[in-house]
Amino acid sequence: MGLLTENNAHYYSGQQIYVEKEANPDPNVNIFWTGNVALIDGTIPNFRVTRNGVVINPNNVDYSLSEGNVVINTTALGDVILIELYTYAVESNYGSYAYITVKDIINNFQVAYVGEDKLVAKVKRTDVIFHAKRGLQEFSYDTLNSIKSQELSVPLNLSVPLPQDYVNLVSINVIDENGIKQPIYPNLLSKSPGSLPIQDSLGIPVQDQNGNNINASSSITEDSFGDFNLEKISGANSQIGKRYGLDPVTSHTNGLYLLNKREGKISFSSGLVDRPIVLEYLSDGLAYDEDTKVPKMAEEAMYAHILYSILANRSRQPEYIVSRLKRERSAKLRNAKIRLSNIKLSEIIQVMRGKSKQIKH
Repeated sequence: MGLLTENNAHYYSGQQIYVEKEANPDPNVNIFWTGNVALIDGTIPNFRVTRNGVVINPNNVDYSLSEGNVVINTTALGDVILIELYTYAVESNYGSYAYITVKDIINNFQVAYVGEDKLVAKVKRTDVIFHAKRGLQEFSYDTLNSIKSQELSVPLNLSVPLPQDYVNLVSINVIDENGIKQPIYPNLLSKSPGSLPIQDSLGIPVQDQNGNNINASSSITEDSFGDFNLEKISGANSQIGKRYGLDPVTSHTNGLYLLNKREGKISFSSGLVDRPIVLEYLSDGLAYDEDTKVPKMAEEAMYAHILYSILANRSRQPEYIVSRLKRERSAKLRNAKIRLSNIKLSEIIQVMRGKSKQIKH
């Protein structure tokens, strides 16, 4: 059985047309759609339905939706029914064949690995779900291509909030006039403070009526960083750089950023105001529904992880079985990393050709 259930019109244009050819049609015309038709949050459709060019609404009078079936309640001879996905729904479906959902992985695991005469005779579905989610989180950090990016503009206050699904920072780049990314480096000469306690004249933190430290509204370190000037650090009048040796940490001209974990923000030097930047970061693959999918090249590694995790946490499980499953998990995880690295022989050859030049010092 083929895995593709959409036709070309479904995939590329997100459309399906039905023409009523019966003079006395059935009262309920069931138009089967196998694409990405859905109700977002159970109420807002990601598609629209028109009858003879006029939009009709999902009010259970004109039509209703049931498990991918659009049910048209009344039609007449010659009626043209058009089901059309909105643009964002069509584009979100592009390239989806390369992935498998976590739900499908859980269902497949229970069919293939759980049952009589198998290593896992029985297991609660909640246990499978837990280990599948944990596997997706761990794989997202260093195996799956889970690096996300946002294109932002640095505002006048020189700070932007961390993304909602942020786990760890990968890189920040400023975009030049040619659309090329130029790296922005962290400010390694300073660090955003974790707390800002107000002190009395003796230097002792002051507490409120509940006994908690009173914090200042702003940081001197962060305010001073907003007026950052490269010349003050590595210019002719600085003790860093100059004839003492130019330090690459402070000698670049793309600006700097400061990660403010206290407020969940990233601060930038003043030279970056109003400039476009690209923020790249890691997520854990569980924040949004569209994230809970796994590349098919890592599917087998997910099954191996779930199987090992279930049996490794069971008492009286023979150690030689657990050790074997651990080795299988590691081997399949390595295979997934190699596959997802997508290294091309032609690209390696091109790099090596560049290394054949003599470098003069």
